[in-house]
Amino acid sequence: MGDPYNSNPVRPSLTVLSDAMVTSALELPGYRLTRSLGLVRGLTVRSRSVVGNFLGGIQSLFGGNITIYTALCEQARQETYQEMVQHARHLGANAIIAVRYDATELMAGLTEVLCYGTAVVVEPHNA
Repeated sequence: MGDPYNSNPVRPSLTVLSDAMVTSALELPGYRLTRSLGLVRGLTVRSRSVVGNFLGGIQSLFGGNITIYTALCEQARQETYQEMVQHARHLGANAIIAVRYDATELMAGLTEVLCYGTAVVVEPHNA
């Protein structure tokens, strides 16, 4: 006897979850949503080392882009994005919609970065 709550057969998806299938929009042009699999997320907590803070402080004296902090932010965003995509693949999604980032300072020098969205299964409109 099968699971009565999940009796719909899962059809293998023709579309693979790639960066092109991840969007901050609520829909994916050219595709129709066939199933929503729920919220997926990636999370990291980051801090800068004492040396990094010192170098960042020196850079801030001259103004402009503080490259050491830019690199830290980009690394944290990339890490959380990859975790979110991995979470969605684990659920069987082939797309993620409504993607957002959020950051919260937990304490001085310690920041949580979150990337989240809705894992979905989509099909091309012509399928």
